[in-house]
Formats: sequence, C-alpha cells, structure tokens
Amino acid sequence: MALKEVLEIQDKDVLSTDKFRHYPEWDSLAQLTLIAMLDEEYSVSLEMNLFKDLVTVGDLFKAVTAAMEG
Repeated sequence: MALKEVLEIQDKDVLSTDKFRHYPEWDSLAQLTLIAMLDEEYSVSLEMNLFKDLVTVGDLFKAVTAAMEG
C-alpha cells in the first residue's frame, strides 16, 4: 500500500478506520509524497480540496478507487 510505503511503516497494521493524519509519521512532506506517488504509480490525481476532507484510511482508499474508475 502506498500509505505504508510513504510513512515507512511496513511493520504496522493499517486499518481502514485509522485516521491517517494521526500517524506519528504523518507530516506535510508525507502528504506531498503520497499525492505524488498516487499520481505516478496509479495515475490518480486527487485535488487538494478533496484530499483535505479525507479523514480515514478507508476514505483515502475510496477516493483513490473512485478516481481510478472514473
């Protein structure tokens, strides 16, 4: 998962209910890196207005999935 790669937390479980901004590893650089990785690896471009409204890992997953389908 891109989020685990960006945050370098491969040894931790990530739940869909987790609030990704609450991870200790989350910061503005992680945010930019995640957005860039999603664009590069999945051709998904999330607008900042949408991204700022995402709260949980599940919200992020749904937004990425919807962008990939649409």
